[in-house]
Formats: sequence, structure tokens, C-alpha cells
Amino acid sequence: MMKKLLAVLCVVACTASVYAASSLADLNDRMERARLIIDQLSQTPDKGVPNGIIKQAVCVAVVPSLKKAAFLVGAQYGQGVVTCRTGHGWSGPVFIRMAGGSFGLQIGGQGTDLVLVAINQHGMQDLLKSKFKIGGDAAAAAGPVGRNAQADTSLNMSAELLTYSRSKGVFAGIDLDGTSVSQNQDDTDVLYGGNYSYHQILAGQVAVPESGRPFVRTVARYFHESQ
Repeated sequence: MMKKLLAVLCVVACTASVYAASSLADLNDRMERARLIIDQLSQTPDKGVPNGIIKQAVCVAVVPSLKKAAFLVGAQYGQGVVTCRTGHGWSGPVFIRMAGGSFGLQIGGQGTDLVLVAINQHGMQDLLKSKFKIGGDAAAAAGPVGRNAQADTSLNMSAELLTYSRSKGVFAGIDLDGTSVSQNQDDTDVLYGGNYSYHQILAGQVAVPESGRPFVRTVARYFHESQ
């Protein structure tokens, strides 16, 4: 009985720590790791996001090192950062959480980097929701890879999000159906030092914090040079 109680208490404690607001130092580290992922994408154009999709992108989400949650058997959990294209550049970053069933992302115990590209306004609206499920609330597809790869016409018409993974330095499309994505308002409030809605920030109505500029500049450079 005591062992079962301790197990339950452990689950509660782990869950609480996962959903607690991060420190500013942790957020800066998360944005830097996300920046490096986009930077590495730019260095492998023949194995990265196709030019046609780069031109279409309206929002980009990066989740560094999605990992298996220790307190939930077979569950995946990750923290990510999002920026969207505005009329005057790319927006300040906001933070998201991703969670879902085991979909084979663990390789040798290592986490897997994810990149989600919203290719139309429907995809952007998904990211403005407090929570949505990929493949359910939001139509998604594994993204094509390669500088000149052509996305299927039906894919362009039906998908709202294109999903990519990176393991051992190699990018590939991935099926994330069933994965839930939710806003992390607490972390976003820590970064901005106040409460702003996701709509305000992603629409470019809030200035990019200084610590968020390297990530935003890297996204802007990669998702602009090929236009």
C-alpha cells in the first residue's frame, strides 16, 4: 500500500514540475537550441524544407529534443517555441507544449527534434488555440524533404501543418497524428514580463524581447532567403 502511495505521489510531483513555469535562463536555452536546429536546416538545403514550402510558411514551431516522459509509460513530452510571419517580419516567440502517445521518436534513449511548419492561415489559427490535436483538430502531414521537392497538390490543399523530425542530424517528415499541442502561457509571461495573448504576439503587436531576437532572426533568414 505504501509503495503504491509513493508511486502516486511521485507522478503528482513529476507532473507538477513539468507544468511549472520555467526560469528565464531555461527559456533562453530553449530558444537557443531551437535556433541551432533552424541554423542546421539552413546548412543542409538538399535535405531540408523545400523552397516552395519555405515560401508558403506562415508560422514555424521548433521543439528541441522531444523526450519520453518518465512518469507516463509510452508518453512523449516536449517544450517548443513558435514565431509567425507578419507584415513587417517575424513575430516575437511564444511557447508551446507537445504531448502524445509513443510514436517511435526515441532512438537510443535520445530525444528527437521537431519542426512544425504552418503553411496557411488555418495552420496559424491552430497555433492560436489554447490546445489542439494534430490529425484531429488540425490537418497535418509529414513534410517533404529536399530543396526542390514538390509537395503533392492534394497535400497543399488539405494540410495545415507540415511536420518534420531530426534524429542524428538527418531531417525527415514524420506522422504526429494524435499528438496534442497546447499553449504555455506561463513561460510566455516569464519571457515578456507580463501577460500578452498569443494573438497579440504572433500578429507582431508586441516587440520581440532581446533574448528572443537571435531565434527570430535565424528563422527570418532561413524562411526569407529562398523567396
